[in-house]
Amino acid sequence: MGLKVKKTYRFAIVTSLYITLFFTSLLVLYFLLNADFSWLLILLASVSVFLFSVFIIQYRSEMFIYQRVKKIYDDVSLLDSAVLRSQFITTDMATLEKEVKKYAISKKIELENLKVREEYRREFMGNVSHELKTPLFTVQGYIDTLMDGVKDKSLRDKYLERAQKGVERLVYIVQDLDMISKLEMGDVKLQYTDFNVVTLVQNVFDMLEMQADKKNIILMFDSKYSKPIRVRADQEKVQQVLINLVMNSIKYGKENGTTEVAIEDFINNKVIIRVTDNGEGIDASNLSRIFERFYRVDKSGSRNEGGSGLGLSIVKHIIEHHNEKIYVESKPGKGSVFSFTLEKAK
Repeated sequence: MGLKVKKTYRFAIVTSLYITLFFTSLLVLYFLLNADFSWLLILLASVSVFLFSVFIIQYRSEMFIYQRVKKIYDDVSLLDSAVLRSQFITTDMATLEKEVKKYAISKKIELENLKVREEYRREFMGNVSHELKTPLFTVQGYIDTLMDGVKDKSLRDKYLERAQKGVERLVYIVQDLDMISKLEMGDVKLQYTDFNVVTLVQNVFDMLEMQADKKNIILMFDSKYSKPIRVRADQEKVQQVLINLVMNSIKYGKENGTTEVAIEDFINNKVIIRVTDNGEGIDASNLSRIFERFYRVDKSGSRNEGGSGLGLSIVKHIIEHHNEKIYVESKPGKGSVFSFTLEKAK
């Protein structure tokens, strides 16, 4: 590979050669006219002029370009001016061009991210407004009717029961929003313990048995787990993950269907827990967004099932807070499989 010379040095050397040639020509002409010719004196004078010219031109070029490069760096906020004063600053235009391009690309990416966030914020605020508005108007409507005076006790009890359901849904939304906010800000501290995940799954089945019975859905393991499978995680948070996933499988499952939980060995001293249903499934176009807050695959009917619309988002945040992974596979009409990993207890 040839020797790479800095552009400013090349400029200084070539310019100095021109100056030296001009100076040498004048000097030769002078000595010829005065008949006192000395090659040694001419050579020494030419070399001195050349070296002096290289030094002066290089120094002045460096300073001239440095001031302008420094101003460009300051203007685009690539580097702090204090850093520029304390460190070597390149005056190579190719390097500067590369830095400016890098800056432009980073700003373009930043602007694109801001646009995505702004779109997400608008959608999120619209979803929050809609989710809160529906139960609020429901509660308000029944309370207004009751205040007008309903003499029929059975009708009054019916309205109170529906108003209560609206309040419960508001509570779910507020509690889940609070949970997600804490998870995103890192305010939730995980309490790691060793526990038997098989027992935890069975407890979740017992808690949700009544909801499953309403649709004749069987909650089951994929096989008999005679030995405990111990994991290390926050037991309360993992229980919330399982409740949300099993509840979703019941909510969107077919009547007379099943919800099956499997616990299998995974790589790197981990286990993977799979929650499988044979419900309506999820279209591929929706899979990438199902963990977003308030995102619903069924924009109309899913709200009739209740809940806050934040269950899967909470699941994702809890699993990622454990530094674990969550996966989803689904086919419309065939059902869905939600899987997440946990670390085995030592």
